[in-house]
Amino acid sequence: MISDRERRATTAAEREARKVFRQAEAKEALTDYAKAQKALHDNRERLKAERLARETDAANRTKAG
Repeated sequence: MISDRERRATTAAEREARKVFRQAEAKEALTDYAKAQKALHDNRERLKAERLARETDAANRTKAG
């Protein structure tokens, strides 16, 4: 385990680089989340359209038959 004496202080450049990388990772995570939400929404809309088409078809068959 690293003791406090062995740990060195981070430089300003290292802190800035870490900050930039954290921002990029956060943006990527939000992008992944948005993609997943869009896929979920698109799939739900597709399934809804298929269900409505089946229900309409079934209603037309009962009226005609």
